[in-house]
Amino acid sequence: MKAALKLVDLTVSYDRHPAVHHVSVEIPAAEMTALVGPNGSGKSTLLKAILGLVRRVEGRIECSARRIAYLPQQAEIARSFPISVLDTVLLGRWSRFGAFGRADRSDVHDAHHAIQSVGLGGFERRPIDTLSVGQFQRVLFARLLLQDADLVLLDEPFAAIDTRTVTDLMDVIRRWRSEQRTVIAVLHDLDQVRRDFPNSLLLARELVAAGPTGAVLSPENLLRARAMAEAWDERADACEVRRPEAVVPSEAQRSRGTSSSRAA
Repeated sequence: MKAALKLVDLTVSYDRHPAVHHVSVEIPAAEMTALVGPNGSGKSTLLKAILGLVRRVEGRIECSARRIAYLPQQAEIARSFPISVLDTVLLGRWSRFGAFGRADRSDVHDAHHAIQSVGLGGFERRPIDTLSVGQFQRVLFARLLLQDADLVLLDEPFAAIDTRTVTDLMDVIRRWRSEQRTVIAVLHDLDQVRRDFPNSLLLARELVAAGPTGAVLSPENLLRARAMAEAWDERADACEVRRPEAVVPSEAQRSRGTSSSRAA
């Protein structure tokens, strides 16, 4: 299966403390992959590393996607700015018209269609600060639709939202998969992962397992991930980039060098 994303010996740190440690894995293209693991296991950090938002200490990231769309956790998004649902969704086309450009008629048409697609028809002029958590998440998914990305990264997309919204947004994710887009989602509900996501990556700062969800989420792997997370030393320094060791000359070599210098 073709890989949409390849991580090779990837190590990422925050303030020199390791967050993701020597991860090597391939994530299949045109597939729905769940990124799971204990709290503090580096899941969100891994998404940000893919986007280049956090410092990579070692390793490399190979990505075949032409465009990447990213949905952060809702807690990271300020909703106090006075902006409507329609204008928020139109920000999905920001890369096209920029800070001083204007959305054209086709952009507005696509934004209305995206809002309808996530079940918010009629909410176009509503300020986003009047929406519920679930309604706002629908708006963010509509914005993702306008980005038309090959790779979609979702960080806890279903946190604190109602069951009906989860169902509707899962329909959007399945549509992305049918369009041959790659989706990687940080999730906590393992029952949902088993039900809806064919592929999984289990992380505990280090890679525990990756592949078909049924095999990855085995009791043995989950127990190992929990043990690894509990054993991790938060005070440990991040690994330095490995470099060839300096060659220190022996006493005999130093003596020969000194003698040669004198002979010269």
